[in-house]
Amino acid sequence: MPLIEVSIARGRTPEQLRALIAELHRAAERSVGALPENTTVIIREIEHEHWSRGNQTIAERNAVAQEAAPIQHVSANTAPEQRSH
Repeated sequence: MPLIEVSIARGRTPEQLRALIAELHRAAERSVGALPENTTVIIREIEHEHWSRGNQTIAERNAVAQEAAPIQHVSANTAPEQRSH
């Protein structure tokens, strides 16, 4: 009776979560011969403010990336000769 527990950052659609559940069930069936009715999957969605790696939360990383995105976007659209000035 496999019990599969997954922690994932909040933000997936119900369809994505359903697809993940289905794939986990299939993996348990293929790898250890588990019967679908005996397999339990628990998905814990973690808020971005509650998930940290390298002493930075997902929310903090996303905020930094969002602030940097317009700068990168402008630079990428600027002709090389304009960037050199």
